[in-house]
Amino acid sequence: MRTRTILHTLLLLAVTGGVPTARALTQDELITRIQAAGYSQVGEIKSTAEGTTARAMKNGKEVRLVIDSSGQIKERN
Repeated sequence: MRTRTILHTLLLLAVTGGVPTARALTQDELITRIQAAGYSQVGEIKSTAEGTTARAMKNGKEVRLVIDSSGQIKERN
């Protein structure tokens, strides 16, 4: 019963904004996520209107990346 009460309280806090449900990635976390997706030499990280952009290498080619607010990594030409 106590566990159920605690879970209900946490759910209520999350719904009302008392518990942060998401946070922005730090630059180091962003680089780690990009590298985990198979990219190397990550650099030129900038915040833009379309999301966070970066340059990186993959399969011997330089690529431009856009990382949206949900953390999705997309290549741009």
